Amino acid sequence: MRLTNYSDYALRSLIYLAVKPEPQTLANISDIARSYNISKSHLTKIIHQLGQLGYIDSVRGKNGGIRLARAPKDINLGVLIKQIEPDFNLVECFVTQPSNSAGINDDDNYKEAKSPRLPLTLIDELAITDSNAQSGCVISPVCQLKGIFFEAITAFINVLEGYTLADIINNEAELVGLLSQT
Repeated sequence: MRLTNYSDYALRSLIYLAVKPEPQTLANISDIARSYNISKSHLTKIIHQLGQLGYIDSVRGKNGGIRLARAPKDINLGVLIKQIEPDFNLVECFVTQPSNSAGINDDDNYKEAKSPRLPLTLIDELAITDSNAQSGCVISPVCQLKGIFFEAITAFINVLEGYTLADIINNEAELVGLLSQT
């Protein structure tokens, strides 16, 4: 299982905001991008979505910026990842929407998957077990790997759901020291 850079940067942004010396003080995207040496334009999209999902408060204007909208103990890593990862299609038979060969724009799929209304379920289990599911693999209707892969992904997410942002910032002083070196 591999998470996208999008999820990595979202987690890093939340860590940055959580360990600021004064949590209610506003930060800005440039500071976060500089601290991690990542693209400001890419980070802007991520921060926007985190705001839409209610993880970050944005304040506009001359003295504007961003801050956490929730306490770190209230940000569950598994729930967050399920909301921001575009899919968990470990193998092609997990795909529940038409492939790009059907004329679907990948950007549309990405936007749909990133929607704040995204259900918090991993995979449509029926699509995994449905023998009529469209897949490029000839053994898909009888394949036993689908169930094993589904179990593995579920275990992965279950582990993440056991942790919050507070759990990953318990070494706050060290994180602040590293983030302030930039």
